[in-house]
Amino acid sequence: MEFLNDLNEPQRAAAEHMLGPMMVIAGAGSGKTRVLTYRIANLMSKGVDPFSILALTFTNKAAKEMKQRIGRVVGNDEARYLMMGTFHSIFARVLRIESDRINYPHNFTIYDSQDSRALIKDIIKGLGLDDKVYKAASVANRISGAKNNLIDANNYANHLEIQAEDKQAGKSRVADIFKAYENRCFRAGAMDFDDLLFKMNVLLRDFPDLLNKYQHRFKYILVDEYQDTNYAQYLIIKQLAAAHENICVVGDDAQSIYGFRGASIQNILNFKKDYPDTTTYKLEQNYRSTKMIVNAANSVIAINKNQIKKEIWTANSDGDKIKIHRASSDNNEGRFVADNIFETRGVSQCEYGDFAVLYRTN
Repeated sequence: MEFLNDLNEPQRAAAEHMLGPMMVIAGAGSGKTRVLTYRIANLMSKGVDPFSILALTFTNKAAKEMKQRIGRVVGNDEARYLMMGTFHSIFARVLRIESDRINYPHNFTIYDSQDSRALIKDIIKGLGLDDKVYKAASVANRISGAKNNLIDANNYANHLEIQAEDKQAGKSRVADIFKAYENRCFRAGAMDFDDLLFKMNVLLRDFPDLLNKYQHRFKYILVDEYQDTNYAQYLIIKQLAAAHENICVVGDDAQSIYGFRGASIQNILNFKKDYPDTTTYKLEQNYRSTKMIVNAANSVIAINKNQIKKEIWTANSDGDKIKIHRASSDNNEGRFVADNIFETRGVSQCEYGDFAVLYRTN
């Protein structure tokens, strides 16, 4: 396969893997998207039916770009049969096909976060609760966290630990809001984003024939950014992969950023426990950053107690030294950044568009 010649040795080894569980530990800038793309193209070039491949990503943009790349290698006519997209978009498609099993219409509405919060706000008002105590956004986050751990309204109300937490926070009526929210969504024929994962788990849990159907359809499963999967996503993947165990996960335990959304770093750290026959590939060459950046990142990551060991390196130039400024307050920090931009602009004749400011929170 000539297209595989574009890969370095560990990238190629991962792309050529055919059967059995595999984990690709991919450091930043190491070409993981290329490996995923070429592995799918390699499977198809070896005769694997694209209809039997499921590729899950975290953004629609990533899925679209990968599909286009695969199309350039194997042809767009073949690539269009791939089931590739985000967890939510893929399982929304499955739920529309199977929705009658859970008494939903095929054309059910999908609420975005704004729709969900508006409904919760209306429920809070209808229950006569103080909206300064029961803020719609925080209640929505509480419900979302429960669903991502596969806890429905009834289980939420009967969960002693959860009820104790809500009582301590002075929000003992969250269970009532959750129950009303669940009922209102169902009556409206609507699901929110968390329901797309929650209801998919219900389908696989309660209908063995559907579990069998999708296990044998998706013979090859690939998951990008596995370190950012939550419990609901983890369980769907584990159930679908159980029949063939041709599962490929790609990620980096040092790049997990969605803990606040319920992502569990343990999913990637424990992958070998779930699949003892796992073959691990490590992509350790960084093509993106300077030596200075790579070495600094390595020194920070080395402190992590639980990690999958790897040595990221780069053949790029040394690069400039990293400057660190410790500000005494957020106002001083902002002033320092603004002054630096103003000074650099004057000295180097830069445009404002030449600068980027990265910050932790809004």
